[in-house]
Amino acid sequence: MKTEQLHKLFLDCNAISTDTRKVSQNNMFFALKGDNFNGNTFAEKAIGLGAKYVIIDEADYKTSDKTILVSNVLKTLQALASFHRTYLSIPIIALTGSNGKTTTKELINTVLSKKYKTTATIGNLNNHIGVPLTLLSMTDETEIGIVEMGANHTKEIEFLCNIAKPDYGYITNFGKAHLEGFGSIQGVIDGKSELYNYLTKNNRHIFLNADDTIQTEKLSKYIRKYGFSETDTNYLKIEFIEANPFVTFKIDDAIINSQLIGQYNFTNLCAASLIGKHFNVELNVIKKALEDYTPTNNRSQIIEKATNRIILDAYNANPTSMKAALDNFSKLKDETKIVFLGDMFELGNEAKQEHQAITDLACNLDIDSVYLIGENFFQSKNDSAKATQFNSFEALKDKLNSINITNTTILIKGSRGMALERILELV
Repeated sequence: MKTEQLHKLFLDCNAISTDTRKVSQNNMFFALKGDNFNGNTFAEKAIGLGAKYVIIDEADYKTSDKTILVSNVLKTLQALASFHRTYLSIPIIALTGSNGKTTTKELINTVLSKKYKTTATIGNLNNHIGVPLTLLSMTDETEIGIVEMGANHTKEIEFLCNIAKPDYGYITNFGKAHLEGFGSIQGVIDGKSELYNYLTKNNRHIFLNADDTIQTEKLSKYIRKYGFSETDTNYLKIEFIEANPFVTFKIDDAIINSQLIGQYNFTNLCAASLIGKHFNVELNVIKKALEDYTPTNNRSQIIEKATNRIILDAYNANPTSMKAALDNFSKLKDETKIVFLGDMFELGNEAKQEHQAITDLACNLDIDSVYLIGENFFQSKNDSAKATQFNSFEALKDKLNSINITNTTILIKGSRGMALERILELV
């Protein structure tokens, strides 16, 4: 079946589903395959749950006119999403980067949704499956689409751009994330820059942090760019005021008091402000949107528990974001401060060196106690009295069950696989 024909059937459905646990009436179900499952085997079940059509790629599972046989379900999903994006013909904003993608996406959506009907990536569905699903969630009512793109190898962002065909793009930063796949920090820069390469090649628009020298050097010859800066008057002037602990900044005469902690969130707020102004959202509306936004999902959340104040930033971690979080935390004026740091994943050959660097940094900052959790941190060399190392969460749990932490400000940060939000039950 041609993509155009499949698209007509898709328009007659109310949503896409890839999991029978989430199938509802009149869905189009895509029988995707994974390392440990074969979606084709769920075709009949999806129909029984109300799916209007089921897309399969194994002939043995074609049982009725509702089952549509294609050569490859995943490639069909991607092709349909790309066709649908062209069909809608709306502005698409894509963003990627090593840190802050999801928070920045949420902030952009918060601002633009005050004036436009927007559709944005849900959660972090930002890969070769998530991006197509985001595009296919957009409807005739969508006026602006916001698509987050993640990658851990080169050529992934390029691939996603060819599906989403963005009109605008923003890279949050280049950091030491997914070094195992990218190979080096230069690999990260090259991989993330595939977004700007696509926009340049297709004469589209670039948003940028004009104070990021890597970005400005790469884009020095490109004209269709819009940036923010604290110093360069050629771009939107934004002034950082403080982060104690919440970020406060100024645009024109407007002072914006956000509910985001850490100076590292300043550029995320700047990007949302810049993009809002570019799409003619009034500054007073931008101010209210950003001041009302509160982080969720373990991202820089502040939780008051008994006598302790907890900064929960356990959604993910890499050396760049870990350093930024520690630097910011150490500057807080609180009387007693302790940190719980979990292993950083996907660092490849750099894992030992990077965990040692974070151990050294944490022990030399204005922090009272440092708890290091995970195999990598456990192997770091440490002669500081303030640091305690645990090779597992269970070992940490045993320790916390024997002590009482009160009147303390706590930072919790680690990679998603460490699930350090479990510490909340122990302090």
